[in-house]
Amino acid sequence: MKQYIAIITALLLVWPAYAASKKNKQPSLNNVAISYLDNSFQQYDALQKQIWANPELGFLETFSSSLLQKHLVENGFDIETGVAGMPTAFVATYGSGEPVIGILAEFDALPGLSQDTVPYRKPLVEGGNGHGCGHNVFGVGSVAGAVAIKQWLSEHKHAGTIKVFGTPAEEGGGGKVYMVRDGFFKNVDVILDWHPGTGNRVSVGTGTAIQMIDYSFTGKASHAAGAPDKGRSALDGVEAFNYMVNLLREHVPTSSRIHYVITNGGEAPNVVPEFAKVSYYIRSPKREVLKELTNWIEKAAEGAALGTQTKVSSEIISGFYEKLPNRKLAELVQKKLEIVGGIKYDARERAFAEEILKTVNRDSSALSEVARIAPLKEEEPSQGGGSSDVGDVSWNVPTVSFTTATFIPGSAGHSWQNVASDGTTIGTKSLINSAKVFALSAIELYTNPSYIEEVKEEFDKRRGNEFKYDPLLGDRKPALDYRVR
Repeated sequence: MKQYIAIITALLLVWPAYAASKKNKQPSLNNVAISYLDNSFQQYDALQKQIWANPELGFLETFSSSLLQKHLVENGFDIETGVAGMPTAFVATYGSGEPVIGILAEFDALPGLSQDTVPYRKPLVEGGNGHGCGHNVFGVGSVAGAVAIKQWLSEHKHAGTIKVFGTPAEEGGGGKVYMVRDGFFKNVDVILDWHPGTGNRVSVGTGTAIQMIDYSFTGKASHAAGAPDKGRSALDGVEAFNYMVNLLREHVPTSSRIHYVITNGGEAPNVVPEFAKVSYYIRSPKREVLKELTNWIEKAAEGAALGTQTKVSSEIISGFYEKLPNRKLAELVQKKLEIVGGIKYDARERAFAEEILKTVNRDSSALSEVARIAPLKEEEPSQGGGSSDVGDVSWNVPTVSFTTATFIPGSAGHSWQNVASDGTTIGTKSLINSAKVFALSAIELYTNPSYIEEVKEEFDKRRGNEFKYDPLLGDRKPALDYRVR
């Protein structure tokens, strides 16, 4: 009798802990998805390096997009390609039923950043393209995560759908905006997003909303020496416009950003330019402020044209919303990032990284950043910074973004140092870690649907009942030639 009492007492003591563990079951690193990724390093190393070696600009990523699509098809995904009027955009789908979880995948490169995988400046093609923002590992990491999730769904015969959104031309073209506008994110419950970085952290910032506008001035050509009075310089219009914008910088919020480049200033000094064009990026953390600022700049363009007796026209190239954070999703991904851990360099990678550090005036102590997981920050108002077309997605579907350490600490965004590191096994380690975070986060959401309901409640509250999505790029078609021009 005493023996039975002892057994019952022991069961009563351990039962609460057991019940709690079942209720709050966390996916561990011991599952089919993580095992798949651990065994696939060489495969994804080769895949990301193929894209790195073939850097393609926005809307021109034929090779990169096809490579990712082929891998997804080989792993059982159905592909819808050429979506939203963009030849390199695609949506890959596996599974059925709810919840529907989406993963974003980018793959475009940047102009002028060609670089070898060496710790000193060495372009492979002078003036050529390069993956200075790490999108060679971005797209591959997202695809790897989706295939790992597919392995788990298949193994457990679990209900749920995983989608990969192949989104071209993030660097100025705004591929995601067209996909949002055309309804490709409807009926998606949650979007998981990552981006290469210098550390491992979950993003809680909003970034900036952006409007990208080209201003074209038209004047009258004439001989600049023989008959200057007969001409009206389009370049004068551009320069007068830029001067006025530079003056108004004093009177805009400090968190706003305005930058431009003259893309056409005429053909020869002895010809009064008949045509000139300047390309502007206008940014602000709030769309309302951005709209006011854009209107002011538009008036400056009109004034410059009047003052130089030229004509001006403007074309919206693209525009992105600021990001809408979701704390509930951020907390989930933070836990999974902490489970996965940071990046661990081998001796060769560390030697490479130490040489890169010398070029950015950092010492070797900075390398500790790649191995640690940054704590989840409290949300703060954005003080400026970059923009992303993920913003539009985040206002239509609950979205969370995170980074893993792809670049060497201290490296600037869009730099040759980034290109050098993300084309190595450092980049591959980063994408594998990101894929593991995707897998663990998705498994948690599939097995705990009530969490998604809490995420959606926060999303609806933050967005507000009166929200109506109105894309900043209007009804224009994708600017498929924006990099060609």
